[in-house]
Amino acid sequence: MQDDQPLSEGKKMSMERIAGQRRHHAAYVVWVVTLWALIVFGAFPAQAYTELGPNTKSDFRLWTPVYLTVKLPASFLAYMEVNPRFADDVTNLDQLLLRPAMGYQLTDHVSIWQGYAWVGNYNQPAAPRFFEENRIYQQVNYLHKFSHLKFLSRTRLEERWIEHADGTAVRFRQMFRADVPIPPAPTWAVVVYDEIFVNLNTVGTITSKGPEAGLDQNRFFLGVNKIFNQHLNVDLGYQNQMINNRKLEGNANLINHMLLVQLWITL
Repeated sequence: MQDDQPLSEGKKMSMERIAGQRRHHAAYVVWVVTLWALIVFGAFPAQAYTELGPNTKSDFRLWTPVYLTVKLPASFLAYMEVNPRFADDVTNLDQLLLRPAMGYQLTDHVSIWQGYAWVGNYNQPAAPRFFEENRIYQQVNYLHKFSHLKFLSRTRLEERWIEHADGTAVRFRQMFRADVPIPPAPTWAVVVYDEIFVNLNTVGTITSKGPEAGLDQNRFFLGVNKIFNQHLNVDLGYQNQMINNRKLEGNANLINHMLLVQLWITL
């Protein structure tokens, strides 16, 4: 029995060291996400709020997307998104997004994606009242589950063909998300994420109807996630969307306050 005692203490020290490393990694990820939110949500919108003027509007909206991910043989993945968005104080359908994709699980933490999106824009304030957009996109996801935190980085590059714009608009998107479980309720978690959108080129300069290079928008979400089972979980919370129309003065030309209810289905 005495010969077993040093081995037991060694295992205990090893476990404590691993736990300490995990806490260190989790703290590092929280620091990165917090810094990103302070830089993006702090710098851009704060600057925009100081420049609010006649070119800035605000709206309350409701987004109810459903995301379906299916695991296929040989590490392949299939994805489908149906995303209705309601605007004008939730009185009109503003957008409908249909976004299928195929992915491949490179490692336990990294997956790559190639997808397509159709976007219908409805009830627009100015003519044309309806126009559509077609996109293809490339995406890299990094997902890591720590002992007290789930961290997601989503990097996406979009090539966009907008009905009323000339040429191909290219847009870069970067999202950081953290899910922090609530200890008394392990199926619940506090969720915070931020996503920045940057137009990489200018299109439609002749008609002046296309996106212009530079900051396009920023989305910040704070809410909760509820895990029902291994196949279904739901996000519920508040999302702030800052849209920057670079043809108008000021950085924030539209501030959307929205209720976001999104369903995640995995098969």
